[in-house]
Amino acid sequence: MGYVVTLRNAMLDLITSAVGASGRSRIYDGTRPATGGAATTLLADCALQATFAAAASGGVLTANLPISDTSADATGTATWGRLTTSGGTAVVDYNVGTSGSDLNLTTVSIVATQPVSITSFVITNGNP
Repeated sequence: MGYVVTLRNAMLDLITSAVGASGRSRIYDGTRPATGGAATTLLADCALQATFAAAASGGVLTANLPISDTSADATGTATWGRLTTSGGTAVVDYNVGTSGSDLNLTTVSIVATQPVSITSFVITNGNP
């Protein structure tokens, strides 16, 4: 099944709507659970911009930066993350890395109390 780009963009824009104002990007270690499942160790809880992303274009949703946490919650290796509403309701789970992941950091080695900055956060809705 293939979707026209206007439909792919509309689906991506629903993510921004679901996150709502001032959502969170929570970064975890370990194996990513089933979407919305029990989380592993929370390494960083990053505040999103008031509006998560501008309108999707070409099947790509790009988060508004900067996104950061001034003091990481725990030490560990970042492997996955979860977009949530400001109240903590899960919206999307994603992969974390330093290059080529949904969410990219300068390093996946998170150290408690140290700052964490997201370098890019892009969600693509491509056709299979």
